[in-house]
Amino acid sequence: MKSYSETRASQRGFTLIEMMVVVVVIGLLAAMIGPRLFNQVEKAQKIRIKQDIRAIESALKFYRLDNYRYPTQSEGLEALINAPSSAERWNGPYLESIPLDPYNNPYVFANPGTHGKEVEVYTLGDNEVTGGEGIDKDWGSWNIQEIQ
Repeated sequence: MKSYSETRASQRGFTLIEMMVVVVVIGLLAAMIGPRLFNQVEKAQKIRIKQDIRAIESALKFYRLDNYRYPTQSEGLEALINAPSSAERWNGPYLESIPLDPYNNPYVFANPGTHGKEVEVYTLGDNEVTGGEGIDKDWGSWNIQEIQ
C-alpha cells in the first residue's frame, strides 16, 4: 500500500502550456462556429417578421370585411384587439394580441400606405430609424416577399 506522500507525488496536474493549448483550440472553434450561428439568428428573425406581418395583414383583411374599411391611422392596430367607437360592425377580436417584432418594438401601421399599398405594416429594425442595412433594415408588407 502506498503512503500519502507517494500517492501525492504520482498525481500530476495540467501544465500551463497544456491549458493554453486548450484555450486556443476552444477560441478557434468559437471563431469558426460563431459567424454561422449569428447568420442563423438573423435568418430566424427575418422569418418571424414575415410571419408576424402576414398574420397582422390577415387580421386587417377580416377587419375590412366586417367594417368595409381598414382601421384609421389614429385607431391603429389596436382596433384589431378592441372595438373602436367608429366601428359599428366590429366582430373581433381579430388577433389575441399585437405581436412585437424580434427587437421587442411594436410593428408600425400606416394608413394610407407609402409604398403603393392601401395599408402597410412594418418594422423599422433594431435601430427604430427609417432605412438601414442588416438587422436595421426596414421590413414591411411591401418587401417581405424578399425574405427567404
